[in-house]
Amino acid sequence: MTTFNWAILGCGKIASKFASDLKTLPQARLCAAASRSKEKAEAFANRFGFLKAYGSYEEMAADPEVDIVYIATPHSHHHEHALLCIRHGKAVLVEKAFALTAGQALEMVAAARARNLFLMEAFWTILQPAYTRALSVLNSGLLGEARMMRSEFCFYSPYDADTRLYNPSLGGGSLLDIGIYPVFWARQIFGVPSDIQVSAKLAPSGADQSLAMTFIYPDGRIAQLTSSFEVCSDTQTEIWCEKGFIRIKRTDPHSMSVTVNIKGVSEETEMFRFDHQFGLFLEAQHVMDCLSRGLTESPVLPLSFTVQQMELLDRIREIAGVKYDVNL
Repeated sequence: MTTFNWAILGCGKIASKFASDLKTLPQARLCAAASRSKEKAEAFANRFGFLKAYGSYEEMAADPEVDIVYIATPHSHHHEHALLCIRHGKAVLVEKAFALTAGQALEMVAAARARNLFLMEAFWTILQPAYTRALSVLNSGLLGEARMMRSEFCFYSPYDADTRLYNPSLGGGSLLDIGIYPVFWARQIFGVPSDIQVSAKLAPSGADQSLAMTFIYPDGRIAQLTSSFEVCSDTQTEIWCEKGFIRIKRTDPHSMSVTVNIKGVSEETEMFRFDHQFGLFLEAQHVMDCLSRGLTESPVLPLSFTVQQMELLDRIREIAGVKYDVNL
């Protein structure tokens, strides 16, 4: 069994969740943690058992022992930090959202392909058992054709211009933070819409506080999507078909349920409970499996899908009137 040396770039909240799961994988060697602060990097490394701590992203990227870098900085820095690691010959796993714009995503993909290096977005949903089960039911034809869907991800976070969530310069706003999940579900189930309608409430900072999105398809299918920091929701996706529906729901931080309702009468409910904190170990294991096979991108989440997802997010952002300070 090949062992891979992992580094984490950025030592915030999501990095802690990822490190907690990563340390459970026997193939993963916790090699290095990097932060802009050496003290923060050392505290993170000591907490999770990384062998090295760097107070410089450049020094970590130049470490010849590092095989894979997980990028956990704010959205606004994914492009810069991914290119840094690619220049140093590292395989890269980038936390979602992959970048701020499709233009940035294309540059990241081109850089990785030019050096024949692995690159992937850390979009954990696509590897979860609940997602796989729901897709299997849809593809089986049991419920007939899927015609409409609704997906929502909302949680309450009071407005504070100083936080990442409400800071457009850091890629803040509900779209890239949580709206990306409903957009993913619509893109995966129905494809790319012919028309997008958006109602947006912008915070005083200019970040999108709430979004209501409607994807309309040429054959009449409709997806209704919502993201918000103003309210709480069940965090669920419902796919409505000719002979019933499927509901995928986050029941608690460790569990997801899939409900299959046939003709509105019988219900089959399956619960998937993760043994680890968030199931992020699945994406880390997937990266190592891909590298062991000599792959430079994931067959489950190819880079073409990620770029297309970013293009959809760009369209939504333009309609909503949300602007980031970027050139690409």
